[in-house]
Amino acid sequence: MARFVLSLGGFSAPLVCARISVELLVLIAAMIPSPGERFDEWWTNAGYEDSGYDDVFYHDVPPALAAEARRRERDEKAKALCEPWPLNARPRTPTRYLLCRDDRMFTPTWARRHARERLALDADEMNGGHYVTLSRPGELAARLDAYASLPRP
Repeated sequence: MARFVLSLGGFSAPLVCARISVELLVLIAAMIPSPGERFDEWWTNAGYEDSGYDDVFYHDVPPALAAEARRRERDEKAKALCEPWPLNARPRTPTRYLLCRDDRMFTPTWARRHARERLALDADEMNGGHYVTLSRPGELAARLDAYASLPRP
């Protein structure tokens, strides 16, 4: 079983990997927490600075789809976001980090550094913005399919 997660899912997906067998975890434009780190501390600890763009999420999503996505947004107020990340270490699950070259939230330069510092690996790259799932679903599906086809260590 492979897991593919986007953005904030970088906090929850490793928790799943620690509990069940997962063959591959692909973090897509994701946040990577350190053991014991709280969500509200991550921004400073990870060296993230606001990009300054007006539309960091939907700039490359078709307008009608972006409007629908905005309509369905909800505030992230989960209790887990106020508590320290519970794992003492990252799970041993093989992991890939896929950054999006047009991402205005986690810019490519920042994401490359984040993947190196937090995962000790070089990020893979594809075109698209932060919500590549909406702006380039076919290209993303092809990339994920290619990952799923890779031999396992």
